[in-house]
Amino acid sequence: MSEVAEQEEVKLEGKTAEFVEWLENITVLELADLVKVLEKKFGVSAAAPVAMVAGPAAGGAGGGEAAAEQSEFNVMITAAGDKKIQVIKEIRAITGLGLKEAKGIADGAPCAVKEGVAKEEAEEMKAKLEGAGATVELK
Repeated sequence: MSEVAEQEEVKLEGKTAEFVEWLENITVLELADLVKVLEKKFGVSAAAPVAMVAGPAAGGAGGGEAAAEQSEFNVMITAAGDKKIQVIKEIRAITGLGLKEAKGIADGAPCAVKEGVAKEEAEEMKAKLEGAGATVELK
């Protein structure tokens, strides 16, 4: 079945092919910067509408009840703290990013370390990062 998927590969030509090749060779930080620029330039957001998904379920449950419990969290580093090297090591362990990208996250605080994470995993990441000396929020 994988042979069928390989045969149906999309053929790109010209500038589109060049753009895709360029995207394949940039770093995660460069891609993040590109997303920010495109969001500002075109007035769009690349973020998934997580709140919109949870909203209708909470509204249907009853008017006076609290909103449904959030199931996905974003782990946000707000400050790297004094032990920046330890924080960078933890970011690398959590995300699997390279040294340069992990340092970029630590330097770019406030910044998302990982998005769309289950509550237990998010709390575990928060504990590890705070243990390394970072200030972390779950959103």
